[in-house]
Amino acid sequence: MAKKITLFCAAGMSTSLLVNKMKEAAAAKGADYEIAAYSLNEWDEHAPEASVILLGPQVRYAMAKKKAENPTYLITDIPMQMYGLMDGKGTLALAEKLMGVE
Repeated sequence: MAKKITLFCAAGMSTSLLVNKMKEAAAAKGADYEIAAYSLNEWDEHAPEASVILLGPQVRYAMAKKKAENPTYLITDIPMQMYGLMDGKGTLALAEKLMGVE
């Protein structure tokens, strides 16, 4: 079963562009991931099934609270520069590092 990389942001719009770049980077290296972006409002629906959760810079403020509420979840934020550059390869590497994938 493919690992799920779930991104959360304010509305899910700009992050979907990053998701496409991440999918391209995963395909280029032959990695099989399910990658999707959602609004932070959809946390309860999508976070439990995620292998790793990446928070967009717009919702970074929620990270401490989400980590405290969900201590078993793998959660980190996407650095502003990486997000601004829509660096799919770098963001994918960030998720893989958190999951312990080499």
